Amino acid sequence: MFENLNVWEVGALLLVALLIFGDRLPAVIGDGLRMVRNLRTMARNATTDLSKELGTDIQLEDLHPKAFIRKHLLSEEDEQAIRKPLQGMYDDLRTDVTNVQKDIKNVAAAADPRTGSSSTGSSPAAAPAPRTAGYDEVT
Repeated sequence: MFENLNVWEVGALLLVALLIFGDRLPAVIGDGLRMVRNLRTMARNATTDLSKELGTDIQLEDLHPKAFIRKHLLSEEDEQAIRKPLQGMYDDLRTDVTNVQKDIKNVAAAADPRTGSSSTGSSPAAAPAPRTAGYDEVT
């Protein structure tokens, strides 16, 4: 929760809390911790009751709809059957994108005016063919 705060920011927050609450600060901290414990207990009891009602073992992470369906309604064979066609398309797309990236890098290396050859160690880039003048340029 406080991983984004550095030592100075935490110190400033504690100083502000001390100024606001004064002598009651330890009691306020105790009340806050008690409230957090009660919330955790309530969540644990709710998941236990839900597990009993559904007849399965449920964790808090399982309450996400996708995870719930994946864990409790689909068998592993069903999940693999759903994933198989999509996995093939994903693999094909991944290889196509990788090949396009390689081609773009090769073209960029060949077109780089600072180097005489591409960075892959192939032969120097061929000079572009001379451009012939079009009709509009001649007239």
